[in-house]
Amino acid sequence: MIITRTPLRISIGGGGTDLPSYYEKFGGFVISAAINKHVYITVNRTFRPGYLLKYSKLEHAESVDDIKHDILREALRLMDIEPAVEVVSIADVPAGTGLGSSGSFTVGLVHALYAYKRRKISTEELAQLANHIEMDILGEPCGKQDHTIAAYGGLTCQEYHPSGAVTVAPLDISEATIRDLRENLLLFFTGYSRGAAGLLADQKAKSETGDKRMLENLHRVKELGLEIKKRLEAGDTRGFAALMHEHWLNKQKRAGSISNRRIDEIYALARNNGALGGKLVGAGSGGFLLFYTPERARLRAAMDGAGLQEMDFAFDFDGSIVQLRN
Repeated sequence: MIITRTPLRISIGGGGTDLPSYYEKFGGFVISAAINKHVYITVNRTFRPGYLLKYSKLEHAESVDDIKHDILREALRLMDIEPAVEVVSIADVPAGTGLGSSGSFTVGLVHALYAYKRRKISTEELAQLANHIEMDILGEPCGKQDHTIAAYGGLTCQEYHPSGAVTVAPLDISEATIRDLRENLLLFFTGYSRGAAGLLADQKAKSETGDKRMLENLHRVKELGLEIKKRLEAGDTRGFAALMHEHWLNKQKRAGSISNRRIDEIYALARNNGALGGKLVGAGSGGFLLFYTPERARLRAAMDGAGLQEMDFAFDFDGSIVQLRN
């Protein structure tokens, strides 16, 4: 049996510039943080013919073409896995919450299938292959951020070059700054988000046609990502919080469906109760709100009063790992 553990993520800055419709013309820059909420994939040989697949649904397919789950089907096909295998997926946090679960699932699955075939894969290759499955084979309008941070872990800077190459480096911050972020960044669940595909497809289409408003918005997002990097590496977490707020206001301009009335009300409530900055994690319209606050008790009380549940988290510096190999 093989078990992989792959982290989910929060986006810190620059999100949206990791789509090829943008970075192939202008280059992109994203900062992400892997968190200690994970997707687990187990792969095990069975004595029954076919593919036994357990995720939010149960499938027993005789051939790879019969598999309904798109990512499972194409990963098993690509890896040439014979039909006598069981694949099980479980996660600490359900899909549809804006934490990059699809990317983490794909990275963890590819990692598990490589281990199952007793083959090694580098972190860079793992991120690239997982992204290839979703972006190229399945044609999803996704970027590269989720696959990259899921594979590498940590607080990570990702520079996307027009050639398609990716430069990945850890955010160069002190232990004191890491501790500050760990203590003062709080996550609250607003409710399940609708799929990101529609929002990302709209961004892709507008970027490809040179929509001025969309491109100016993404240019500013990239600038803010680079500014956030400078502030955090200088240990200026309050400056980072102010940029988070500007980042969120700018992101809202990208599409009306990114936010809604309830999220706007929650965000305003948080700002009135100690949050110096915040943003919706993920493409939009639901999921988790991330806030930076030095007044943790006050903010928690306000969010609890609004009916929101907090999810405690820490950073994950391991990335995708093979946790068990028998």
